[in-house]
Amino acid sequence: MTPHLSLAMQPNLWKTFFVFLLPLIATNILQNLSGTINTIFVGQMMGVEAIAAVSVFFPILFFLLAFVIGISAGTTVLVGQAWGAQNLEKVRAVVGSTLFMTLIGGSIIAILGVIFAEPLLKLLGTDPKVMHLSLPYVQWMLSGSPLLFIYIIYTSVLRGVGDSVTPLLALGLTSVIGLMVTPVLLKGYFGFPAMGIIAPAIATMLGYSAVLIFLALYLKHKQHALQLDRRLLQHIRHDARLSKLILKLSIPTGIQMITTSLAGLVIIALVNRHGAHATAAFGAVNQVLNYIQFPAMSISIAASIFAAQAIGAGKPDLLAKVTRTALSMNLLFTGTLITLAYLFSKYLMALFITDASVIALGQQLLFIVLWSLLFFGASAIFASIMRASGTVTVPMLINILTIILIEIPAAYWFSIRWGLNGIWIAYALAFVCLCVFQALYYQLVWKRKPIQRLI
Repeated sequence: MTPHLSLAMQPNLWKTFFVFLLPLIATNILQNLSGTINTIFVGQMMGVEAIAAVSVFFPILFFLLAFVIGISAGTTVLVGQAWGAQNLEKVRAVVGSTLFMTLIGGSIIAILGVIFAEPLLKLLGTDPKVMHLSLPYVQWMLSGSPLLFIYIIYTSVLRGVGDSVTPLLALGLTSVIGLMVTPVLLKGYFGFPAMGIIAPAIATMLGYSAVLIFLALYLKHKQHALQLDRRLLQHIRHDARLSKLILKLSIPTGIQMITTSLAGLVIIALVNRHGAHATAAFGAVNQVLNYIQFPAMSISIAASIFAAQAIGAGKPDLLAKVTRTALSMNLLFTGTLITLAYLFSKYLMALFITDASVIALGQQLLFIVLWSLLFFGASAIFASIMRASGTVTVPMLINILTIILIEIPAAYWFSIRWGLNGIWIAYALAFVCLCVFQALYYQLVWKRKPIQRLI
């Protein structure tokens, strides 16, 4: 299969962006929904202790995802550039080197995770009452790390060559398997043994195994450029130069994710001071914000891929067009969702909360912060365009410093002055400042640099 014209070089960029974007947004929403539904299964069928046992894994999972999402972000940039240059051999070399690193890293995490799961859970302060449930669940989940990592990497590189539909099909398959198998194994329906708390972990591993087999067969059938054939398999090896370049692009993304997570823990500690109602409202508002942020994040991912392909094709002059299109898309998609959220805020809060006073509090908080998501989306787009050229360190530092020097101090001081509302004012302030700083660096520094292919 010969590489087609890169996405950024299509005559109608708006249409190309839109067609690529819709499956990407759907993938993000489906991923969130399937996780929510699985949690509901565990809670409804096994009770509160089971939910507590599963929840213990969330911070561990986040750190693992920070590693693998960082790797996938760096790989996608290199794949996009090689694809834009119509150099399939380089595409396969990047993918092969990444798969090798991922397999090694995933296997090490699986082995160490199974051995040291118990001391890790104790370090996290796991309640002894749920340790008997948490330990086997975490061990099973960590043992499946190689499958999870390969799945994330492969679907990411598919997007890097302009294919956002196949990752959606893959996620749909793994979600369906998970939703069908989890309740069956939880209680042992249809003659299957009841596996209790490890059922969601086994269902997850079965889902990823099935989807990787599906990808191998489906891509071969489609004669896809990234089919797992002899030409790609021979590149699954250590390549010192490519590994160094991938890590150089990846580590800043992972650090940024971890910093954002730690900042979230500080914010929730401030929220908790205002009582259970404040915490409940915080959780509900975040659920709504997550769904509104999906299009913004999807647009930034698409912008990075389009920009990388333009650079790979030797057309850096197209970057301004990609940036304008992405910002316009953010205004259209995110702006529309924000408007709808303002109009139907009461009903959105009522999806998660039954107490009328907490619903009113949630509405009040939504009104404070919703508009600022436009700035969040724009800042992500500026950072993603710069990342496509290999500029990752300064955008990461801008993000981290905004959190450390603006968001957290403002949340603390504003909460003293204006109570719970002050925390959300700090969020809005941080989003606006982040956008301004990223835009200034993009306009005044990055645009004046020569843009060259990394591979």
